[in-house]
Amino acid sequence: MTDEELLDRITTDPKIMVGKPVIQGTRLTVEYILNLLAHGTTIAEILEEYEGLARDDILACLLFASRSLESASFMPLEKEIA
Repeated sequence: MTDEELLDRITTDPKIMVGKPVIQGTRLTVEYILNLLAHGTTIAEILEEYEGLARDDILACLLFASRSLESASFMPLEKEIA
């Protein structure tokens, strides 16, 4: 699957989840899927929990996030010292 085909799986609509990027045909935001992955949920576990999702939907979220950060400039996060 090409990058463009993957990115076509992500959509934004101001009427759905306040315009956040979501997996097309769902109300699952890219942010939510990335958070699941960041906390150790496997792709298999996500697919088991959300029938109708495909592995390519998860990969589309990762690609979308990667592309979103390509031109971003930001300050590094700092730990708070107690």
